[in-house]
Amino acid sequence: MPTELPLPRLVITGNDAQGRSRIVSDGPPHRVRSSEDRPGYRVSNLWALHGAPAPLDDPDRVAEVQGLMPPRAGSVIRIIDYPPEPKDTAALQKMFDGMFARMFPDGHHRPESPAHPGIHATETVDYVIVLKGEIWAVMDEGETLLRQGDIIIQRGTSHAWANRSNEFARLAIVLIDGKR
Repeated sequence: MPTELPLPRLVITGNDAQGRSRIVSDGPPHRVRSSEDRPGYRVSNLWALHGAPAPLDDPDRVAEVQGLMPPRAGSVIRIIDYPPEPKDTAALQKMFDGMFARMFPDGHHRPESPAHPGIHATETVDYVIVLKGEIWAVMDEGETLLRQGDIIIQRGTSHAWANRSNEFARLAIVLIDGKR
């Protein structure tokens, strides 16, 4: 397996009591989780907004984000590292069954689709930027290869992320709560 990527660096700014800007924190993200079903898969939640317009002095509330979804009427930005996926179809299916059983216990966000076992849908608008590597964006009908620097806007559609390369892929994703 290729070497895992280092944690991203998160720099947060703010204003002091006199209104002068400063660096509030500089270091790795505070909320990082991995998956026992997919070694090397790592989600770094960076920041969450719990509504809009957002108070500019809102404190770090990313600890309040549970699971995949952003706060109601809010947003979350995260970095996800995707290791290469198993080539064996049965192993791939087992991996996603385990991951999604925890992410979507009610199965609500996991529609049936023959396109890929990782197909899921959320009620969010997602801004996705490929920071490193390459990854396939798989839809119910069709797919496209995204490379470093590419951006995809995901609008509540069923989709999966397939890393068919031999290297890690890193995506920056902003999930914004949406409605149908």
